[in-house]
Formats: sequence, structure tokens, C-alpha cells
Amino acid sequence: MTKLLLIFLFACVASLSASASDGYTDFVYAGCSQPKCTPGSPYQFNVESLLASLANAAAYSSYANFTSTAAASSSPAYGLFQCRGDLPFSDCHSCVRSALSQLSSLCPSAAGAAIQFRGCFLRYGNDSFLGKADTSVLYKKCGPPVGGGYNSDMLGMRDAALADLTSDSARGSYRIGAAGYVQAVAQCVGDQSAKHCEDCLAAAVAELRAACGFAVAGDAYLGKCFARYWSNGVYTSKTDHDDEAGKTLAIIIGLIAGVALIIVLLSFLRKAGNYGKY
Repeated sequence: MTKLLLIFLFACVASLSASASDGYTDFVYAGCSQPKCTPGSPYQFNVESLLASLANAAAYSSYANFTSTAAASSSPAYGLFQCRGDLPFSDCHSCVRSALSQLSSLCPSAAGAAIQFRGCFLRYGNDSFLGKADTSVLYKKCGPPVGGGYNSDMLGMRDAALADLTSDSARGSYRIGAAGYVQAVAQCVGDQSAKHCEDCLAAAVAELRAACGFAVAGDAYLGKCFARYWSNGVYTSKTDHDDEAGKTLAIIIGLIAGVALIIVLLSFLRKAGNYGKY
């Protein structure tokens, strides 16, 4: 498969979230190959069979990879999905199905594609990428700076939380870190060896430290892993935005009701005035 051309939809990730438990179907990035599947070809059939297998496997597993040769062994389709380590199977299944649905809209008939949600990752193509290391940076984003500029305490907590992510390879591919009011989370894709996972996480952490400076939050998504950190209580969460939206809607409804009442009263007074003339 030719190199994926990444398509970023920033409207879906306009602000960094204040925790790792936010909407697991929140969009992060997607990438599509330029070549398309030839309609009715063995490879297209293999891709469809592969994606069905991935969707089904997500109901009982947080990671799976498949190689589909159902139509022809000469045109194999490779694919995998990975759910975040803290998601139950029901949420994992929902996340993967949502990712597949959105991928079909973003990359219709693409010979290869990848999509990253907050809670899951999915990729397929005609090259055997399974088991191969990939530390290329696909997406990164930093939150707003710490209020007041340089904050040595915040910086120290951030570095300590990020260090937790790479301190013990025996913890597996899903890891969490914390120091003070800073928390962090990271995960490698399940096809990575222990060494490949360590190398990828080290690269992701280094990217966050270099790119995000004194930011209160940061995301780094690499080819085969991701790392995130955030500061609790430093800035407004999604729930706060939802509350503000609800208050605004209530105010608007109140204003509309008030205007409607005034119109009714004026109409009544006009009719009463006309009635008095006769």
C-alpha cells in the first residue's frame, strides 16, 4: 500500500479533553491511500471480509489482527484494531464499529486506510505492516499554556507523569502515569514487540516534551503507539461546555417566549381598541 495521506478534521478535536475517559468515539485523525479498490476485484472482496472479521472480533477482544485471502491468496488484505486498555468489550465493540462507519465515509473504496478515535485505532491495507515498528508522528496537539507562564511545579509533575509511561516494560502495552495533579496515559498497538513498544513510547514522550513546552495538556499519536497527558482542574472540561450550552439555550428559549407573550398582548390590545370604536 502506498503511504497514507493523512486527513485531519480539526473541528472534531478543537480542544484537548481534561481526562482520558472522555468520549471514546471522539475523532483524532484518519488517513487514506490514494489508490482505490477495483470494484468486484478479489482484493476488494478480501478487504470486505477483513473488515467484517475486525468488527466481529471487537465484541470479545481489545486487539486483533487478520490477513484475509478469502477471494485470492495473491491479493491479501491485512488489518488490525486496537482498543484503549481501560475500555470494556462493549465499548470497544461500539468504538470499532463507529470507526468503520466513519472510515467508509472519509475513505470510500480506499485500498488502505487508518482511523484513530480516542478509544480505538483501526488500520488495513495491502502491505504487511503487521508486527513492524513505526514511530512516525501522525498527529500531535498541545493544550493552552499554564496560566502565568513558566511553572516549575507543573513542569516537574508533567515530566514525572510521562516518565511513568516508560519506566517499566513489564507493565504491558497499556500504561498510566500520575504526579500531583498531572496524569498521563499511553499504549502500544498489540502487534509490537516489547522493544518496539518501548522505542515507540519513548519517541512519543520525547515528542510531547519537545513540542508542548509549558502546555497543560498534550497528545502525540505515532504509527504504533500514543501518549497523552493532562492537568486536572486547569481548564474547562467538556461537561462545563455542555452546561454553558444548556444555559445559553435556556436563555434563548426564555427570550423567545417573552417576545411571543408581548406579541399576544399587543394583538389583544389592538383588537380591544378596534372593538371599542364600534
